[in-house]
Amino acid sequence: MKLTEQLQEWNENDEYQKIIDAIEGLPDEERTPELISDLARAYNNIAGPALHYFEQSFREKTAEGWSVFEKGEARLRALMDQKDQGAVREELIETCSGLLSAVFSDVSFELGFNGKKYELILTPEGKRTKLFELVYFQSHAPSSVLEHWNILVGRQPSRGYSLGAFGEMISGQDVQVWIEKTEEQSRSKHISLELYCEKLLPLFKTDESKVWWLLSTLLEQILGELAAMELVEDFQVLDAPKDAVPVLLDELPEMLKKMDIECSSDPEHFLENSFIGYEMVPDQNPEADWRLDVFAGSTRCAAVINEYLRGESDIMDEFHRDGVTAGFLCYPLDSFAHEEERGRVVLDFRDELIAYVLENAGDDAMTFLGGATGIYCGYLDFIAWDLNAVLASAAAFFENSPVEWAAFHSFRRNVNAVRLMDKRPAEAE
Repeated sequence: MKLTEQLQEWNENDEYQKIIDAIEGLPDEERTPELISDLARAYNNIAGPALHYFEQSFREKTAEGWSVFEKGEARLRALMDQKDQGAVREELIETCSGLLSAVFSDVSFELGFNGKKYELILTPEGKRTKLFELVYFQSHAPSSVLEHWNILVGRQPSRGYSLGAFGEMISGQDVQVWIEKTEEQSRSKHISLELYCEKLLPLFKTDESKVWWLLSTLLEQILGELAAMELVEDFQVLDAPKDAVPVLLDELPEMLKKMDIECSSDPEHFLENSFIGYEMVPDQNPEADWRLDVFAGSTRCAAVINEYLRGESDIMDEFHRDGVTAGFLCYPLDSFAHEEERGRVVLDFRDELIAYVLENAGDDAMTFLGGATGIYCGYLDFIAWDLNAVLASAAAFFENSPVEWAAFHSFRRNVNAVRLMDKRPAEAE
């Protein structure tokens, strides 16, 4: 029986350890990318809750989702062309939701027409983690769809915008704003805002939460959703005006420009400029949980790291509902202990790992989030759009590297790591 046939039989019989033993027993030169992928899948299945196995990767779901949208977008355009939008509003929302459900378990969107093209605006609703999914989906829109549609991420800035809700109608001319600069981070500058709207005082006294919603939504429309997410660090609603001279909310974009603060609606700009550095007090116990030995790192998705350290998994649950996994590769650093410039060598090794995985798994198989250095291990953080492809490529890289072992761990604290490679003698495990 050929090895591929034997592997298939073992897989059908849930004999995953036999698959692992057979593939790991092969010489390095005989481990094809297909076999490494089979190995990663076997570890996936044997690890139980350590990994979620998806029938379709998010990369595959995205391709299928755009195919579905392509077939149904003509109907969507026809509904948007109806003069009586109120009569078709429910059908319009239901149709678009149905087209997007091939990819997302839950997604917020808006539809529009700019005079030349129809617009699908995917909104992260303030969630940076959701933004990664939306940007990935947007970047794969086929040319056939883009002939008729602009696919946008985040509500776009709109001057002169008026908002009606809860029996109130307000515009940027009705809202006073006081601005304060906070810290500067990377190339982004953060601000705190205090807003006051006299027209909303009666509503403020009866239901303060509705006023917050109205003003935050109006702010996003005038400033742009992504600019608001990137720049506004603190947001307060006042029940009385301040003594200082305010600006009107409509004037806020121009005022920020004068303060040398860029308001960008480009989601790629947002993500590229969201890296932050951090430091931790490392746990000296070599048996401590993964990442607790970290003393320094950088990330553009601090939320997943913070949840992991707190032992929470809400973000991971949301990712998994869409077929996405966020996690990290980990490997020992003792192989670099005698290097003269150890810090630089460790970072170079991480860069080589990223380049190898992107080249062999495909540059759309994962999105790099950051990395960290611990007293025992190095860590590479990412969102996997095709987890099997990423793990197979990473395993191949580690096989030809100086490190003795390597593993993958999702950003779930209470699960096991999945071993990708181990060169240590059996007694050392």
